[in-house]
Amino acid sequence: MESHELLLNAFDNVEEAVRGAVEGIDTDLLTARVAPEANTIAWLVWHLTRVQDDHVAEVAGQEQAWTAAGWTGRFALPFDAGATGYGASSADVAAVRVDDPQLLVEYHADVHRRTAEFLAAVTTDDLDRVVDTRWDPPVTLGVRLVSVVTDDLQHAGQAAFLRGVLEQR
Repeated sequence: MESHELLLNAFDNVEEAVRGAVEGIDTDLLTARVAPEANTIAWLVWHLTRVQDDHVAEVAGQEQAWTAAGWTGRFALPFDAGATGYGASSADVAAVRVDDPQLLVEYHADVHRRTAEFLAAVTTDDLDRVVDTRWDPPVTLGVRLVSVVTDDLQHAGQAAFLRGVLEQR
């Protein structure tokens, strides 16, 4: 197995987890909170997708799907187009309102497709390329991609857990 195939498999797992957490869900559950300050399924999935979109587009040298494919307008959220949800307040979480769960699934599918296209050209040597010098040690492409997968899977798991809890209420 080539390194890019391994990474694609990991990102495929993210997409599968997102679909499992969101497809067929009652739309009221997307924004339900299990506690007053808790994250919602809609926010978790939007955030994990925004982070993947932002980080992969940056290392690929491409415009994010969020702006390039018009997702900003389809979601119509009250945030700057560059917002990814990092450091979001409770009010920001509440502002992520989605009337159709399919919107979240389709945005993630678009980001996943773009990620897969980028990964198809990534070589093992590419993974050692430094992509962020703001950290010590500097972040390589391989570390950045694994970081995105890890963060995405954690948030997708949180969304799936929330769905299970909320559907049992």
